[in-house]
Amino acid sequence: MPLLAVNVDHVATVRQARLGQSPDPVAAAAMAELAGARAIIVHLREDRRHIQDRDVRLLRQTIKTRLHLEMAATDEMRGIALELKPDMVCLVPEKRRELTTEGGLGVAGREKELAAFVDELAEAGIPTSLFIDPDPRQIDASVDVGAAYVELHTGAYSDATTRETRQAELDRLLAAIPQARRAGLGVNLGHGLDYDNIYAFKGTSGISEYSIGHSIIARAIMTGITEAVSTMAAIVAGFPD
Repeated sequence: MPLLAVNVDHVATVRQARLGQSPDPVAAAAMAELAGARAIIVHLREDRRHIQDRDVRLLRQTIKTRLHLEMAATDEMRGIALELKPDMVCLVPEKRRELTTEGGLGVAGREKELAAFVDELAEAGIPTSLFIDPDPRQIDASVDVGAAYVELHTGAYSDATTRETRQAELDRLLAAIPQARRAGLGVNLGHGLDYDNIYAFKGTSGISEYSIGHSIIARAIMTGITEAVSTMAAIVAGFPD
């Protein structure tokens, strides 16, 4: 079955609002694992707006499942990844002024640069995923770069305001999944998925992992993280592999 990977960035967002010590994303990650998360995701941003270096280091030491590190393709982040050796790196675009990641990574046109980055991580035993829009050009470029996985950006689907637009974005995703699999890539989905819109993928095979953060943390504020994660884990467990 596909795996549920829980992003705990927004636990850190609440902590950083007061620059204090709680709530602790490391503690939240442990609770998420106990509730059914099969991987923990954190995005270490250049500006350190939520997750801090301390968090990533402690998570590497303490989590029992898998640590996925989202990061920009910079020299600083490469050094951190090579030191800490997360179980997977996901390369994402990053802008200082954005509230959250606004779109997929532009891989096409950057193949040479990104291939060198991916190769260095692979030599250290770290597989790389590329966070891309469900665009055939970006999938082909991801193959050329040597990525092990792509994470298809589901934001346009999740944010669609009309039934027609949502269906069109869903169709793009459903076409991209088998294309990426035929090319030898593992496929993850993420960004904006919640307890309602995820059901559109219930009958879809070929997805390795659902990457979900904001909706789980938002629900956890009301119900607690154990209930929030276990409910989503039960939904994902009913999907085909």
